[in-house]
Amino acid sequence: MVNKREIHSCNNQVDTFAEALATARQMQQSWLTYGVDFVNFYVEDVDGDWLETWGNDEILGNFRLDAIKEFLVSNDSVAVKVRQHLGERSLFDFAVNLEESWRISETNDRLSVVINLLAGEENSIHTDDIRLVDLANSLLVKLAEIL
Repeated sequence: MVNKREIHSCNNQVDTFAEALATARQMQQSWLTYGVDFVNFYVEDVDGDWLETWGNDEILGNFRLDAIKEFLVSNDSVAVKVRQHLGERSLFDFAVNLEESWRISETNDRLSVVINLLAGEENSIHTDDIRLVDLANSLLVKLAEIL
């Protein structure tokens, strides 16, 4: 026998789908009626710079990334070693990738990611190099202190 809760759930899903389908049909009809100008009905500030600034709020409003960038340009001995190790590579790109790696919850996984970030794609440094592992560990310890 079918549970009443299951029937209710199916009805809700059908209603949600029907609503989405009706919205899509309305959008399609607007496209056919108004052409490209239909976007004015669905997008606020269509003539603004939203496309050029897309994603800036994620980068500019990220306090963790700001703290990492400040640390990497500081006179801290670990930061200096990281900059020397990176050489000509982009410090900003490294900071962005480092911030993303901070979201990894497992400490060992995070260490592996940081080692790979330090090694870089073009470097021929082996990820089991003890100096690289020590630098990654030191960097993670410092980041744990400031974040």
